[in-house]
Amino acid sequence: MPEARVTLKNTETWGIVSRSFHWLIVVLLIVQGTLGLFHDDLPRGTIRLHVSLGITILTLAIARLAWRLYAGRPAPVAGVSAGQRRVAAIGHFVLYLLLFAVPITGWLMSNYGDHAVHWFGLLELPRLVAPDDAAHEIMEGRHSQLFWALVIVAVLHALAAVHHHLFRRNTTLTRMLRGS
Repeated sequence: MPEARVTLKNTETWGIVSRSFHWLIVVLLIVQGTLGLFHDDLPRGTIRLHVSLGITILTLAIARLAWRLYAGRPAPVAGVSAGQRRVAAIGHFVLYLLLFAVPITGWLMSNYGDHAVHWFGLLELPRLVAPDDAAHEIMEGRHSQLFWALVIVAVLHALAAVHHHLFRRNTTLTRMLRGS
């Protein structure tokens, strides 16, 4: 009986590292979105957790992108057209862009508001900009707009995966769920 060869590269399916990055970021985004939307109604200090999770998501997004550059992507799913693959590639690019832009605008917003950005009280990130009330207001709006864009693109991404699973009956979703 031939042995199954374990590889970290994404060849036929998404490997365990890629799947772990994906689902960890999904869970953190749900928690982060909830904290961001309801921070005024939550206990004082919750915003510090929101900021720390934002930095964590940014770090994970950078690591995930680096891993993807190293490990590649699996072969296309059979029956998915070139046009659908192009749309998926654009969607993934926009998701990555937003995974970077949302926390960076939060970091800028904090700095413009004369607030240091701390990661779980262990590390203070460098100040990117000097305090500026007008810029703080602008960045607060951009942060919110980009968050909602991320929500929309992520929901479309999930709906597309479910569509492929239920209606096209291909492995698009199962490759990210269990690697098969």
